[in-house]
Amino acid sequence: LEHVYQSLGEVHTLAKGVGDLKRMLGNVKTRGIWGEMQLGNLLAQALTSSQYAQNVAVKPGSEERVEFAVCLPGKDPQVDAPVYLPLDSKFPQEDYARLAEASQQGDAQAVDAAQKALLASVRVQARRISGKYIVPPHTTDFAVMFLPMEGLYAEVMRHGDVVEQIQREQRVVLAGPSTLLALLNSLQMGFRTLAIQQRSAEVWQLLGAVKADFGSFAQVLQKTQEKLQQASDSIDTAFARTRSIERKLRQVEAIDGRDGAEKLPEEGPGEEG
Repeated sequence: LEHVYQSLGEVHTLAKGVGDLKRMLGNVKTRGIWGEMQLGNLLAQALTSSQYAQNVAVKPGSEERVEFAVCLPGKDPQVDAPVYLPLDSKFPQEDYARLAEASQQGDAQAVDAAQKALLASVRVQARRISGKYIVPPHTTDFAVMFLPMEGLYAEVMRHGDVVEQIQREQRVVLAGPSTLLALLNSLQMGFRTLAIQQRSAEVWQLLGAVKADFGSFAQVLQKTQEKLQQASDSIDTAFARTRSIERKLRQVEAIDGRDGAEKLPEEGPGEEG
């Protein structure tokens, strides 16, 4: 009985937690904050803080702000402003809950009505995103609607014709958690490729400057070599003149020796005074 009471207590705690979660998701504002937090976590996981922005006014002169936007570089990243890719999370939880309940009860008519209501809600949200946040050339030619539950995303994607119509007419791409993460990873690879290209251009510019400097250095080195050769020739000439002077000095010493010998008187026997 003690183990049974403990199990009942755990079940009661779990039921209370589920009730809290249900109340949280039943509140539209709280539900929106939860979807926005999940979207922000995925962006922080895949991109750096400089590659996306939050609460961005993508349309000049408008107070409408998109929840998140990926900052895509312009043609010249050092001059042009970034081009924003808008991302907005939507969570039509009521329609999805009615669809799940109708599916559990096996009511085909209710399932069909809930599906139509869910798709209509997705269409309405796509039109809002398209009208508010798609403003080329300040933004990309499309936006992303984030559905924060895989089950909700899978249910919407079951209707491929509706999804294709939304992409074609509203220019809004639907994405679930896993799909959005794959998209962000692809963008991250693009950022890395662009960074490598920019660094390569900088390296080529640096090599060009080094090449020009090396040409000037070669000229200076050639002039230095000429000066050193002239100095070497001058030293050789100085050595030659030194040897010539030494020979003449030896000749002078020899002449001085002979003259001295001739001038000295020779003392003979019996010439003492």
